[in-house]
Amino acid sequence: MKFCSHCGSDAVTFSIPEGDDRPRHLCGGCGAIHYINPRVIVGTLPYLGDQVLLCKRAIEPRLGLWTLPAGFMENGETSEEGALRESWEEARANIRVDDLFSVYDIPHINQVYLIYRGELTDTNFGPGPESLEVELFREEEIPWDEIAFPIMSETLAHYFADRKEGRYLLHRGVISRKL
Repeated sequence: MKFCSHCGSDAVTFSIPEGDDRPRHLCGGCGAIHYINPRVIVGTLPYLGDQVLLCKRAIEPRLGLWTLPAGFMENGETSEEGALRESWEEARANIRVDDLFSVYDIPHINQVYLIYRGELTDTNFGPGPESLEVELFREEEIPWDEIAFPIMSETLAHYFADRKEGRYLLHRGVISRKL
């Protein structure tokens, strides 16, 4: 950060504010402390019968790989509203949300994922501008080696295990950087 977004001063430093325990951007002009917080990614695990809906990414990162419809939560919306919006934007999918299904922290990239399980209300889905393809898959058809992100692989594995048990739990975890 070079300039304060509050006053425009170029007297911004990166140091630990009094009473804090980590460095922040501080404005020497107006005294503002600029916090940089994790980003929240919201999405759905859309299902219809024994199939789940996946999107093939038309954008980086992971162009050409499969994922659940998800993206960054916007200001002014609930996490569920954001998940439904992302599902529409990426898959043109209409979904009735059942419940929050997975919560994953990815601290090395400052992200938190909230994935809702929800039933497709119709089969009028298709690729949005960020997807090359949108397709329903049974468990044995999922291209496991072509799933874009570890959080999506874990969420799908939990879903199919829960489905076999006939109950859906809330799954939580941390995805750590692979060394």
